[in-house]
Amino acid sequence: MRIAVHTLGCKLNYSETSRLCADLLSHGHTIVPFDSEADAIILNTCSVTEQADVECRKLVRRGRRTSPDAAVIVTGCYAQLKPDEISAIDGVRAVIGTAHKFSIADRIESLVTAEEVVVDADEIADDVLFQPSRTHRTASRTRTFFKIQDGCDYSCSFCTIPKARGSARSMMRDDVRREVDRIVADGYREVILSGVNLGEYRDAEDTRFVDVLRMIDEDVPPFRLRISSIEPNTVTSELIDVIAASSSIVPHLHIPLQSGSAGVLRRMRRRYTVDYYRSLVNVLHERLPGLALGIDVIVGFPGETEQEFEETYAFLEDAQWSYLHVFTYSERDDTVAATMEQQVDRGVRRMRTQRLRTLSEWKHARFIDAKIGSIAQVLPESYDPLTQMWRGWSEHHVAVSFAGEPDQVKMTYNVRLTERIDQEARGIRIGDDE
Repeated sequence: MRIAVHTLGCKLNYSETSRLCADLLSHGHTIVPFDSEADAIILNTCSVTEQADVECRKLVRRGRRTSPDAAVIVTGCYAQLKPDEISAIDGVRAVIGTAHKFSIADRIESLVTAEEVVVDADEIADDVLFQPSRTHRTASRTRTFFKIQDGCDYSCSFCTIPKARGSARSMMRDDVRREVDRIVADGYREVILSGVNLGEYRDAEDTRFVDVLRMIDEDVPPFRLRISSIEPNTVTSELIDVIAASSSIVPHLHIPLQSGSAGVLRRMRRRYTVDYYRSLVNVLHERLPGLALGIDVIVGFPGETEQEFEETYAFLEDAQWSYLHVFTYSERDDTVAATMEQQVDRGVRRMRTQRLRTLSEWKHARFIDAKIGSIAQVLPESYDPLTQMWRGWSEHHVAVSFAGEPDQVKMTYNVRLTERIDQEARGIRIGDDE
């Protein structure tokens, strides 16, 4: 069977899609590009924002224009939260919730041939097992996103993730070690440890996230290790010490702020204060010189006054970071925030979003400028035959282009950064400039 697969949302979704594709291939099916003719279409969805829901519906229509007879199967967070809404979309044959996502490969024939829409999206049980996943070579030949934690027990007032993914659960430490051995055998050059609430990793034997980092780092792996998004209240002094002493963990962290206003943070039910976050940033830069710090911010949260937004802007203008992910707040059903009064005008939300994105572009450009003249460790990912340039990522999460041969080995190269072009750096591979 020819199956087209498309992923929306976070890197965690991409790792789970990769496992799903591997399972489908093992059952003898063929994965085809999304815009190719297919017998079945699988959409792995996100539901963090309203736009993600809209995009899913667009993709259903787009897929059926190419393959009008294909059965559409929708899974992921949107499927878990709004199964009835999705099942009413013309062409959808099955809606599979989070807990049953990895059963699709075993059931694909029956789902495709079902006479009525199959809806399998019951509420996620507290005792649901952890389902490991990581991206495979079909998705990337250099980096792999390795999910070691899933679910969340927090109660942020704007977030649907606990309902979409269930309670926090983690991969067993010994299973992590075995999977790392397979990653080494597969020849990956970078591993990104991922989770819904990664810092709250804790397995049944009380192994903590910092223990997993030590375990991997002490084996001196032949890859560099990157930590995906991690909550600020879980970034402990012990964790910082491990990163600072490591030769494997790259100097790059992504730590959500969401708002620089104390009042907004309280309404969001976040587990830290503005002062705590400010202190954490200062400590990180003191202990990890040259650190690349990414930040998430939500703009237009209910009740966000002009003064509160300006507090966020002032905080970000003053703090030391390298890039922002700015999200325009959108109401999500079954969240406390959706019922709050004083919803911010959508036009105001958009204007505030643009201001922060402009600030992000300026700050990121200054961050790159500070790296010009230094030597970066760049992992090339894609080659442009027109420019004869490789493009990849440095350890500081800077996009870097440098000249090279189209058949060169995908490994980490030392590249001297020579100039910034917009939001990227250009460099010369060490050895080529000597």
